[in-house]
Amino acid sequence: MATIKPLPDGRLAGKRVGVLMENDFAEDEIAYYERRFAEEGARVELLTRLWGRDSLTFHGHGHRGTVHVTGDLEALDYHELSRLSALVVPAGMVADRLRYSEDVEREAPAVRLMRRAFGIPHLVKAFSCHGLLLLSAAKELVRGRPVTCHNNLVADVRNMGASYLDQDLVEDGDLITSRSAEHCHLLARTVIEALSRPRGAAA
Repeated sequence: MATIKPLPDGRLAGKRVGVLMENDFAEDEIAYYERRFAEEGARVELLTRLWGRDSLTFHGHGHRGTVHVTGDLEALDYHELSRLSALVVPAGMVADRLRYSEDVEREAPAVRLMRRAFGIPHLVKAFSCHGLLLLSAAKELVRGRPVTCHNNLVADVRNMGASYLDQDLVEDGDLITSRSAEHCHLLARTVIEALSRPRGAAA
C-alpha cells in the first residue's frame, strides 16, 4: 500500500491515528482508514510488535496484499501513546495474533499497550469486528461498557463483562466499536467526529 499524505487543511490536521497491524488483516478496511483519515488531515501510523526488527511485512487475508510496518508498539510508553489521538484495532486476525505471548504467565506487549491506552481518557480507542479479542486478557477494561462486535464474538465479550448491543456501531465516550470490517466507514466517521469535537464535549 502506498503512503497517503494527509491533507494540510483537514479537520484533523496535526493529529495522529495509530492502527495495529499483523498478518491476515482486511485489506479494504486498512486502505479505507489510510485514505479517510488522511482526507481529514490526520497521519496514519501502522503499529505492530516488531520482535526487535526494524520493520515487518504483513499479508492480507483476502487478496494477499502486503503492507510494510515500521512502527513498534512496544516503544509506545504513556508519553508516546498520549501523542496519538486515536488507536484502532482492526478486523481480521490482527487482534488474535497480537495477543500471543511466548510466556503464558506474562501478558502480550499489545495487551499491555491496551492497558496504557485505557489509562489515557483523551485517546480514542476503536475496535472493529474481532478487535475486542485483544482485551480478553484485560477484560476489566470493558467490563460494564456497551460494545458491539462480530457475531462470532458476542459470547466472548459477554464473558468479558461488556454489555453487547446488537448494532453496527456503538460509541461510549472514548470507546468506539463496530460490528465488522464492512462497517469500517461507520467506525472511521465516528472516530473523526469524536476527534473533531472540543475536548470534554459530550458525544
